[in-house]
Amino acid sequence: MALKGTLIWICSLAVLSFSAAQDETLPQICSSQTQLFERLSADLKVAAQCNKSLSSALDAQQSSELLLSMRSLTDCLHKHQLKECQGAKPNECPEAEVPTNGGLACVTVDDKRYCKPVCNHGYDFGFIRRSRLFDECSKQTKYKWDTQYVGGNKLAVCSEASDQIAGAKSAYFPRDQDCLVTKSSSQLQNSTIEGFITELRNQGILGEPQYACLVCG
Repeated sequence: MALKGTLIWICSLAVLSFSAAQDETLPQICSSQTQLFERLSADLKVAAQCNKSLSSALDAQQSSELLLSMRSLTDCLHKHQLKECQGAKPNECPEAEVPTNGGLACVTVDDKRYCKPVCNHGYDFGFIRRSRLFDECSKQTKYKWDTQYVGGNKLAVCSEASDQIAGAKSAYFPRDQDCLVTKSSSQLQNSTIEGFITELRNQGILGEPQYACLVCG
């Protein structure tokens, strides 16, 4: 079999096998979440590596079916990762809205919740916040976020921009390392959160950090 044909076969099998299998043995597949994740993750990585061959092997209907399945899965996974910050103390604080095209690093210190908006590369804040590294929700703020936006839980908006000048240097994810890339690596995620905790300590907030999390918009 020619190399191109082999790639097409591998890529088609990688993406389509999961869809076909779930129709036959969905309860059995879903019962083992570890195996499900390992299989799906491996198949998607293979498909991504040979995406050109895959796209040429599928007709319009097959492509649409895959896009529909991927959209459903993406929406589900996105909602799931947003739950990571739920249940943090103080319980009276509402969840902060996670900015699209960026993320939020959050931590609780001495019953005060702090969240730091971070924009992806190529995006910037709508307000100048170079000295405003984070926002607070606590008893002192009447359990409302002391946001620059009037009312609600929106802390920041990350809008497309050629220059990133509104925030501090640490308020942006590096090029080629957006929020999801950072969150997919425990080392990168821990580094981001530890950097935030260091900034809090530099501001005189010295208590034991709890309920640390990073969520992506």
